[in-house]
Amino acid sequence: MASTQQISPASHHGSDVPKVRLPLAQAGPQHDGPLRAADMTVMRALRWARIAFGVCFAINLGLHFHPHYAAHLAAHFARPANGTLVQPPWRAAWRGAVWDVLSAVGVNKALALLFGIEALLTVGLLTGWAFPALGWLGLVYELFLWSTLGGGAASAAALVYALGFALLLLLRAWQGSAWSGAALRLPAARRVRWAFWLTGLLWAAAAWTAWQPAIGLHLSESLAQAQRAAPDWQVEWIAIWTGLGHALGMEVLAVLVSGFGSLIATGLLLVPWLSRGSRRMLLRGGWVFSLLAWSLHGGFGVWTLGHADLLSGAAVGAVLFALLLSAQDWLEEVPTAAPADQPTRRAADQPGVDAGRL
Repeated sequence: MASTQQISPASHHGSDVPKVRLPLAQAGPQHDGPLRAADMTVMRALRWARIAFGVCFAINLGLHFHPHYAAHLAAHFARPANGTLVQPPWRAAWRGAVWDVLSAVGVNKALALLFGIEALLTVGLLTGWAFPALGWLGLVYELFLWSTLGGGAASAAALVYALGFALLLLLRAWQGSAWSGAALRLPAARRVRWAFWLTGLLWAAAAWTAWQPAIGLHLSESLAQAQRAAPDWQVEWIAIWTGLGHALGMEVLAVLVSGFGSLIATGLLLVPWLSRGSRRMLLRGGWVFSLLAWSLHGGFGVWTLGHADLLSGAAVGAVLFALLLSAQDWLEEVPTAAPADQPTRRAADQPGVDAGRL
């Protein structure tokens, strides 16, 4: 092994010229040590997952310019706070205040502003431009939609989209993009753990909802509603799962689905203590489960009973698992060079001693 120390020849003659230690300290701040080839691979995978999220936003943006969506959204905000939606009082009051503002500004102008924000977010997600500022804008925007939609599938989807922006911010998924001038550095391991824990909390809330009484009846109604909104070829696919539910019993199938969701939620919350192989199996299982759930949405969540809507939260859930799967190696702290102890330092000061072999 080559020596890590270079001794100046003048030091043998009593000169006061200081010794030079190699390697020299690198200029610029380092986070968890120098970037490795594996870290660059992770960043590349995160960029592709972010672009997939941007594709989802682009599809939604195209749907939202459909006249049906604008009319449907405006009618939703205009719905009285004491309507059919079950929501806490603060949420009803907030929806009423938002509608007053929209009415004062003008519904068409307000919707144009919302669609403009979505267009800006789409460009940012596809290119990495203006991040992390656009990441914070997307998080606030989706939480605004979640708080104003008043419950239901659309509100739940907005919460999943908000989690997507939170993961992009925590994992620094905009790094390395051609349109981003951000410095390349690793996120702290605690930020990566929070990305997993936030996803686990969302899955735990979904699992708790799934375990409510009459889960078999709820599953049967969901499949029937999906068939009414699905194209002919997807109707056949949903019919296969409906037939499986009738063969096993809808209650049994619902228990299996809810149990698998609970297992994923538990694994995400405990992921820092799982082995690498267990983590990969958990995340790949969640990715496949999300895609399967998306395929059982009527019209893939794009067209809900004839109204232009958005890609369902299950589609974005698959993107979330892609982000987590890409970053799962960062759950472990990157080892940094430990300072040498005193005996090693004294030995390294001797001429001709290779400190790298001590």
